[in-house]
Amino acid sequence: MAKTRVPVAMLGMGAMGRALAGALVDAGRPVAVWNRTPGRADDLVRRGAVEAGLRDAVAAGGPVVVCLFDHASVHETLAPVADGLRGRTVVNLTTTTPGEARELAVWADAHGIAYLDGAIMATPPMIGAPGGQILYSGSREVFEEHRELFGLWADAVYDGADAGTASLFDLAMLAGMYPLFSGFLHGAAMVRAAGITAAEFAARAAPFLAAMTGALPEMARVVDGGGSGDAGQSLDWTAAALDAIARASREQGVEPVPVEMVAGLVRRQVEDGHGADDFERIIESVRG
Repeated sequence: MAKTRVPVAMLGMGAMGRALAGALVDAGRPVAVWNRTPGRADDLVRRGAVEAGLRDAVAAGGPVVVCLFDHASVHETLAPVADGLRGRTVVNLTTTTPGEARELAVWADAHGIAYLDGAIMATPPMIGAPGGQILYSGSREVFEEHRELFGLWADAVYDGADAGTASLFDLAMLAGMYPLFSGFLHGAAMVRAAGITAAEFAARAAPFLAAMTGALPEMARVVDGGGSGDAGQSLDWTAAALDAIARASREQGVEPVPVEMVAGLVRRQVEDGHGADDFERIIESVRG
């Protein structure tokens, strides 16, 4: 278990980085913060954090937590101080692809750095509050050693030794979230054209969409079984329904871009002779 007085170096003071550092400061953990542009951590400094140059932050001891813009910025930041990281621990909470996470793990190993990758399933206000979750993969030793630290941010889940697994889960779940949100906004645009507020639409849409997620386990069973479920609504029927939604959207002066994306996946399977199959069949339209 990590010693609570071991300092933590936080690299990156964007909204998420500040939230992570703030939770540590609130818990009484010594924190050295760094950002490429100085001044982003003024509030944290007033609360007890120490703003430092990159080398000084890394030299503070304890784990080095990285929360930057992208994969390239992680390399640009860590490469110049790789010598000072030898024998140390890096926890990367930057959003990266699974392949990028694995590449960073290989780079870290080559420089004698213990590496743990993380994927934050939360917004900045959720850090340190109930409901947040951070997925980790890579070094189990690092995860276990700093589990107390991770618990200050959110529920910590270890997803195995493959450094790319946490980001795989993260981005796969976001792949479901963003189309859901864009679909909601599409629907809100449709009703607003008729003078109905987005708030009223949300009050109706939220329970409906929540109920629809109850179908996910059955969809997963069909996908994993490699077969077909009970096609109560065939792809032929779904294609017609999506066409109707698109026409209604245009009647309201709304471009049905999210609907047309789904319609294209459905159409591909119908054209391949699978119109009688259930909706799960469209997974074949996105598989490589």
